[in-house]
Amino acid sequence: MTDERGAVSILALAAVGLAVVLCVGIARVGGAAVLQARADTAADAAALAGADALALGRSPAAAAHAARVAAAGDDARLVSCSCAGDAAEVVVRMGRAHGHARAVVDLSRVPRLATSAPAG
Repeated sequence: MTDERGAVSILALAAVGLAVVLCVGIARVGGAAVLQARADTAADAAALAGADALALGRSPAAAAHAARVAAAGDDARLVSCSCAGDAAEVVVRMGRAHGHARAVVDLSRVPRLATSAPAG
């Protein structure tokens, strides 16, 4: 008969090692998913800031500046901004993650202001 003392200890050690490797892998994937979500949120905020500036009648350069400030507020860097007409489209970078968002100004629901004094 062979002596098998310690065989269970080796198997248990291997199982613990495998569990540690799997936990580290899951934590890295989870961290990457959180970083991507933060980058997407920063892109949303930057696009909305750019579209807001356009809706207020500001220049595309001013809209791009507003988008840059909003991205920086979320610890992201504005990579590109296409702010013109009624739309702001931005790409931001946060660490290794990139976020992309587009916001469009819909002025059809804004009440028009009277430009002349009433007669009378």
